[in-house]
Amino acid sequence: MKTNALQLSFLFFFIGLVSFAQTARVKGIILDENSKPVAEVNVTAQDRSTKTNDNGFYQLTIPANQKIQIVFTHTSLKKNTVTIELKPNEDYEFNVVMNDKAEGIGEVIVIANNKKRVQGITTIEPAVIRKIPGANAGVENILKSLPGVNSNNELSTQYSVRGGNYDENLVYVNEIEVYRPFLIRSGQQEGLSFTNTDMVQNIDFSAGGFQAKFGDKLSSVLDITYRRPTKFGASMDASFLGGAVSVEAVSKNQKWSAITGARYRDNSLLVNSQETQTNFKPTFADIQTNVTYNPNTKWQFSFLGNISQNKYNYQPLTRQTNFGTISEPIALQVFYEGQEKDKYETFFGALKTTYNVNENFTLKLIGSAYHTLEQEYFDIFAQYALGEVDGNIGSETFGDVTYSRAIGTQLNHARNDLDALIVNAEVKGFHNIKKHQVEWGFKYTREDIRDRIVEWEVIDSAGFSLNPPRIELPDIPTNDQPYNSYTGPLVPYKNVRAKNFVTIDRLSGYGQWSLKDKLGSSDVWYNAGVRFHQWQVSGDNINGDSQIVFSPRAQFAIKPEWEKDIVFRVSGGYYYQPPFYRELRDKTGTVQPNVKAQSSLHLVLSSDYSFKLWDRPFKMVAEAYYKSLTDVNPYTLENVRIRYAANNNATAFAQGLDLRLNGEFVPGTESWFSFSYLKTKENIDNKGDIARPTDQRFKFAILFQDYMPNIPSVKIYLNLVYNTGLPGGSPSYADPYVYQSRLRDYRRADVGFSYVLTEKNASRREGHWLKKFKDFSFGFEIFNMFNNQNAITNTWVRDVYTKNQYGIPNYLTTRVFNFKLSVRL
Repeated sequence: MKTNALQLSFLFFFIGLVSFAQTARVKGIILDENSKPVAEVNVTAQDRSTKTNDNGFYQLTIPANQKIQIVFTHTSLKKNTVTIELKPNEDYEFNVVMNDKAEGIGEVIVIANNKKRVQGITTIEPAVIRKIPGANAGVENILKSLPGVNSNNELSTQYSVRGGNYDENLVYVNEIEVYRPFLIRSGQQEGLSFTNTDMVQNIDFSAGGFQAKFGDKLSSVLDITYRRPTKFGASMDASFLGGAVSVEAVSKNQKWSAITGARYRDNSLLVNSQETQTNFKPTFADIQTNVTYNPNTKWQFSFLGNISQNKYNYQPLTRQTNFGTISEPIALQVFYEGQEKDKYETFFGALKTTYNVNENFTLKLIGSAYHTLEQEYFDIFAQYALGEVDGNIGSETFGDVTYSRAIGTQLNHARNDLDALIVNAEVKGFHNIKKHQVEWGFKYTREDIRDRIVEWEVIDSAGFSLNPPRIELPDIPTNDQPYNSYTGPLVPYKNVRAKNFVTIDRLSGYGQWSLKDKLGSSDVWYNAGVRFHQWQVSGDNINGDSQIVFSPRAQFAIKPEWEKDIVFRVSGGYYYQPPFYRELRDKTGTVQPNVKAQSSLHLVLSSDYSFKLWDRPFKMVAEAYYKSLTDVNPYTLENVRIRYAANNNATAFAQGLDLRLNGEFVPGTESWFSFSYLKTKENIDNKGDIARPTDQRFKFAILFQDYMPNIPSVKIYLNLVYNTGLPGGSPSYADPYVYQSRLRDYRRADVGFSYVLTEKNASRREGHWLKKFKDFSFGFEIFNMFNNQNAITNTWVRDVYTKNQYGIPNYLTTRVFNFKLSVRL
């Protein structure tokens, strides 16, 4: 521990206090009073200027983190002026209507993200996502550093929020809900998140108390907007974990734009650092495109498409895990035969059109389809020995197994196939009525799922086959092996066989109202709305009842007229989660069509305090929350696979406190510190409260950016997370009320060092070869810098002689080094 503390102190010693220039971009379309585009408008800010093209489009780069006055002038129209303050690398859209009769609009102060601030939405800069190191770098990697967001698995992009599980989070890209594969059971099987960070423009996140316009999930909303290019650009990233390329282009008339990205990932660098020795040949690849067409100022059409293929070929060889105590060390040795071959192919396409009926009324039509083909095939034979370890430091056999007290074998088999097609059609409306905003929408969804499950496990302990403890064996002598021989039938310890053809039809909709007003001298913001969701499950030999739920939600924010810049918020409502296919399937693979929607009553109280420190911007956000859950569908969590009971036989609650301090600890860079406290318990069949599988009591995280004072081209990025241990689960068929032990604490620090060759481009002469690049950098990353042993689950091994069940930790990755190259035009 002392060495780790010294290493961390040494790292922070390099934190510098030297600033460098940051810029942002403002763009938009200028129209006249007849809503026609105006060409040749001069747009100036300080010493920078540009002109609108024939379509009235302009784009201007301005300095960030300061108030900049932008002036719009034209030979036959009145001058307009606006003052804008933007964050580094921010893209802000500002459309202007110029008039030849009335006076100009004068000076208007526009500070981005004010609306998101009162809504309690966390905004993340895309540049931060691309820079911060992580075993699974991307949007989810940054989310895990936020308060209330938890994950104890660096191999997975999945996350839980405020006591919820992985299935309780909404993810939107360009207002379109996106999905992930169904069958993935281990984090190392996950290759790529849906979100391509090279294509991202805006990232908004809400951890609870969100508006009615967002869908029906219990925990969180991640709302991502892809970038609409304004000129040609390209990027390339490469590392030992894979690579990515993207290209963006715009037509000469600015009506067409497109951005396309392709990615490839290989997790073998990480998986080979685990205890299990393997032959591992994964290939994870995808290609994604976002095309936009603006025929005129009234219409906009866009297409979002994605094709991905994940092939996971895994052949385990050996494993040794040491556990126990110092006085009584124990080791699990495993020798494997067989292999696993999994494949996940997904196809996604969405068409969206926006029609501006007039300046106060906008309509949107969205259609999307998601198709996934998944297979999970494995036959893995494991021979294990549970033995005593030589703990004598001076011994030649120190650390080796000297005596085996339990020997057994285990054979796992699966032939699981899933074919799912999900189709959506949606219409949305947006109205501005004086100070009021009204939004509404209706959505139809059809889910067609074909699923075959063939999965069994045979356990042989010291030569004696183990039957499941709950099997009824009439007229069979008591099974007290090894003292008496067993003569009954041989039955797999676990055996799941099912074939399900299921169709789910859904109709949902919402309506909400917003108002920004004054209450005395204070600014106030109101939002209230309601959702409904109706669904019915049907299929072969399945006929479920039609069910419907209503979800009222509301938000209120007030900014007192104080000297200090503080916003107070209260939000909440009833949140329902109608069951998706996995929530309908019980542990035997049988679909239960009448599972109810889980419900949660949210109450969130928060404050948002913006202030200056060292003459730089900072913000402190505090949120206290309580969630009361009813009709809970209990589940078990093994790595990232969730198995539901498909029975609404539990109640639960979650309560906690989230704190986040973010700002420019180093000039020109954003960093933050997060702290969370969470307590979540459930009561199954009125047996009493026990910890839920996601009961993550304490969390502390740091995301820090820095550069060396004397060498500003050298950047340093730190991503540090500490989580207390999760419940360790229980053996198959065991009562979870008996097994309430926890895994060890999760401690991880990832650090990245980067040398930016283009840092001094502003002072370089024209014609220099680096002037062609927006960014040209290379560096290296250290994952799990302090080489902490983190566990994700327990493997339960039975000693046939003592009848004891041993929870053997499944450890995650050790320290890993990675090289990275990044180029942007």
